[in-house]
Amino acid sequence: IVVFADADLDIATECVVNGIFFNAGQMCSATSRLLVEKSIAPKLMERVVAAAKALKAGDPLDPATTLGPLTTKAQYDKVLSYIEKGKAEKLDLILGGDRPEGLGTGWFIAPTIFGDVPVSSPLWREEIFGPVLCVKTFTSEDEAIALANDSDFGLVATVITKDTAKAERVADAIDTGLVWINSPQVIFVETSWGGFKASGIGRELGPWGLDAYLEVKHKTRRIIS
Repeated sequence: IVVFADADLDIATECVVNGIFFNAGQMCSATSRLLVEKSIAPKLMERVVAAAKALKAGDPLDPATTLGPLTTKAQYDKVLSYIEKGKAEKLDLILGGDRPEGLGTGWFIAPTIFGDVPVSSPLWREEIFGPVLCVKTFTSEDEAIALANDSDFGLVATVITKDTAKAERVADAIDTGLVWINSPQVIFVETSWGGFKASGIGRELGPWGLDAYLEVKHKTRRIIS
């Protein structure tokens, strides 16, 4: 998710928080890497941290719960191992990194945010599938695009800016199968779902998804005169 300096901070905060902490980050489309323009990084992170702290961890069947547990102990252990890697790398742990307060049992991990994460870190380069957000700043549009594309994956991205022309340029330049602009992760069945690079093969939904169910028959005939 790329947030430019002219972004609406309310929209940016909503998209950042929901993009990584919805379903406790257990989504192929989780925007786990936040690229934020340096000049607004303090303001945005103040809002993001406050919104993440306001999430209520607990029983998924409780309507008041806004952050559920990890699906299995194996995934819980995997996500914790990434957090420990971040701590071992002495990354800036802005929030979380352990269990939510008051939950002594269950596979719960508090919303976790690491700041100024280097692109060489496993937390930046690999898919964690947990409530872990990695943050990095940029100072130019070209740098933001380069950082976004420096990845083995290319499923989705989000671009937050009030500049329509810039939004379209950046969306076109980012190597992902789907880009949201100033939007939460809405998906329409008429459109395609799928990514580039290591993010899957082919497309679902829309006419592209229907193509996968077709069997093609080919005939070759020699013309005899």
